[in-house]
Order: sequence, then C-alpha cells, then structure tokens
Amino acid sequence: MIYAARTKNYSGAELEGVVKSAVSYALNRQLSLDDLTKPVEEENIKVTMDDFLNALHEVIPAFGASTDDLERCRLHGMVECGDRHKHIYQRAMLIAEQVKVSKGSPLVTCLLEGSRGSGKTALAATVGIDSDFAYVKIISAETMIGLHESTKCAQIIKVFEDAYKSPLSVIVLDDIERLLEYVAIGPRFSNLISQTLLVLLKKLPPKGKKLMVIGTTSEVDFLDSIGFCDTFSITYNLPNLSRNDAKKVIEQLNVFADEDIDSAAEALDNMPIKKLYMLIEMAAQGAQGGSAEAIYSGKEKINISHFFDCLGDVVRLV
Repeated sequence: MIYAARTKNYSGAELEGVVKSAVSYALNRQLSLDDLTKPVEEENIKVTMDDFLNALHEVIPAFGASTDDLERCRLHGMVECGDRHKHIYQRAMLIAEQVKVSKGSPLVTCLLEGSRGSGKTALAATVGIDSDFAYVKIISAETMIGLHESTKCAQIIKVFEDAYKSPLSVIVLDDIERLLEYVAIGPRFSNLISQTLLVLLKKLPPKGKKLMVIGTTSEVDFLDSIGFCDTFSITYNLPNLSRNDAKKVIEQLNVFADEDIDSAAEALDNMPIKKLYMLIEMAAQGAQGGSAEAIYSGKEKINISHFFDCLGDVVRLV
C-alpha cells in the first residue's frame, strides 16, 4: 500500500523504470570501489525503502505532481501568519475536498488576489501539495520567456489536456496578468492567451475526471475589466500582514530579542510577507555582514537599530 500511494499516475513503463532504478541502488551498495573484482553476494541484494525513495526522485511521472516546482514557490515554507490567511487556506482545502467528493462539480476554480508579495503563490502551491491530488502543475510566465503567444497557448492547452487524463488534478495559474502579457500603458494584453484561458476555465473535464484551478493575480481590477474574474467560482483577497500577524511571524522565526519583538512588529504593519522575509534576511547580515549564521542558529539576535535602518531602505524601495 505504501508503494502504491507513492506511485500515483505512474505509467507501466515508468513503474518498470522505478523498479530497475531501485535495483541498481541496491546493487551498488554491494559493490566495493576498492576491489571491483570482489564477487557480489547475490543473497544480500535486497531493495530497501531508501532505494525505492531514491528511485522515485530519479524517475518522475509525466502526469504526476510537480512537487519540486511547487516547493520552489514557498522557499520559506508556510508559517502561521494570521487568521485571514488561515481562513483562506482552510477554505481552499475545503474546495479541494469538494472536488474529490462532489458528483456535480467536476470543475471548481478559485482566484487568490492581493498585493505583490502577499503570499498568493505560496498559498496556492501549498494547497496543491496538501490536496494530495495525483496531477498538480503550475503554469507561470517564467517558464515561457521569449515564446510567441501561440506557443504559450499551446503549452497552456497541453497542461490542461494532461490534467484531463488524471482522475484528480490541480492546476495553478500563477500571476495571470503576466501570462496575459499585461502592460498598464494602454492597457495592452494578449487577447489570444486571454481567450484561451477563458475557454479552458469554463471547459468541463471528461466524464470521471475532476479538476481544480487556482489562479493568482496582483491586478484584480484589470482582470475584472476584461471579464476574467467572473470565470472563477470564488475569489479570495489575501491581505498584507497586520501588526499582530507580523508579530506571529517574527516570533516563529526567533531572530529578535523578546524585548524587541513588539517594536519590530509595530513597524511592520501592512507589510507583504515576502518583503518581510527579505527585510529579515537583510537585517540578519548585521551592520558589518557575516552575522546571519549566528542569528539563524539562535546564538545571536538581530540588532533592532540595524533592523530599522534596513526597514528604511526597504520602504524607499517600495
């Protein structure tokens, strides 16, 4: 059962590849690099769970979950950062559960909107991972740099068509305005990509297949103006951190002295969480540099004066 749970959406050929890879790992353990002529004791060649896990990392299913791509969207992991973020995560997971069990909703779409750096992509990636769906893919503009809009449409269509082959799928449309090549001057955007996405967001999966689509945007007014928001079943606003939310985050990071936490949190009101992490990393270097390792290991704490100096730089960069 453990092996079956870890090989969802593997084809027969891919499973064969996993087995062969695991066997090769088991065989390599019996080889001596010091004496390659030493005979291998065949009775000692046994495939262990570690061999199997190494093989799974080596053989990736064509129609599986892109876990590595999703993990890159949340490099700092997920920390508790307020009731509103927790509420949206719980609601999104309920939608994922609805997709699993509902017989009348084979397609459910959800839009996460908010300011840049508010954690939309990280939250969408977390929902995709935690949903435990067999097929989870993220579509982002960074994988399509330099491509013609017709090529971009073809790639987007292929991701959706691949999702239709899996019983349960999640697709994350990250930074939709970038996918649409939106430019505020004009405004200008790709009508071809827009129409492609509008059709795909309304197209029901084949019978017996279920799909959840999570979109993220920092330009909700623009999307609303072209009728894009109406195609999503539900829209959630992901806010910046309040003073209390920021306090929860920095308490979990454990990089400030207890007496400095309140004053630091006070200055971080309405701060996007991504910018907060950047600010913490800047302050952790110390005024002369080289302090990060000691601070993250708990041996030292961030100097509050240097923190406020860094905050002034970050605010000016906003």
